[in-house]
Amino acid sequence: MNTTLAARWHRLTSPLLPNDEARRTAAFQQLESAYTASDRHYHALPHIRALLDAVDQHASLVHDREVVELAVWFHDAVYNPLRDDNEARSAALALEFLQHSTLTPERRQRVAFLIERTKDHTQPQPAADSDLLLFLDADLQILGAPEADYWQYARQVRQEYRLVPDFMYRRGRRKVLEKLLAAATLYHTPAFHDKLDAHARRNLQAELIAWEKGAGV
Repeated sequence: MNTTLAARWHRLTSPLLPNDEARRTAAFQQLESAYTASDRHYHALPHIRALLDAVDQHASLVHDREVVELAVWFHDAVYNPLRDDNEARSAALALEFLQHSTLTPERRQRVAFLIERTKDHTQPQPAADSDLLLFLDADLQILGAPEADYWQYARQVRQEYRLVPDFMYRRGRRKVLEKLLAAATLYHTPAFHDKLDAHARRNLQAELIAWEKGAGV
């Protein structure tokens, strides 16, 4: 899988830094190292692959594919469950890589904007921003996955928070689940909403009930 992802990375970034293979390679190695770290269980390379595949599957809905794919690659590059600035730091890492690219300053800022919007999926989103909405929907597609896949995801997230005691994690996770369930919109694009919304709400409700019963994941 890593070889294929490497090929995708260089296909995406070669036109952006056509004369700097060393920088492109170093950036891929930095991202690969981050996403394969021993403390990554869900926010890892398979998650990046899933988002890139979603972009492929909905290519007709994407306006600026380079920007969206760059946001996919960098959006969880920095992931520390004990901090609340992961999105800002991931966006900064993307901007650092792109500062010498052929991408215009406006498009670089778009990459950062998309990444930063993943901080809270329940916040109101610009209705006309189709790239943002597709990107956010793809990021949450696991919520509407088949039950077994969802519970694997829930266990993986718990592993990433393994330093947090059970009683604290239970309280925090319940708040997250309740906030998602209370959101009027989980998926913004019709393609994702029609396919995943009902499944996602069932999965979220089932996990919430498990935590309320003290069973957890």
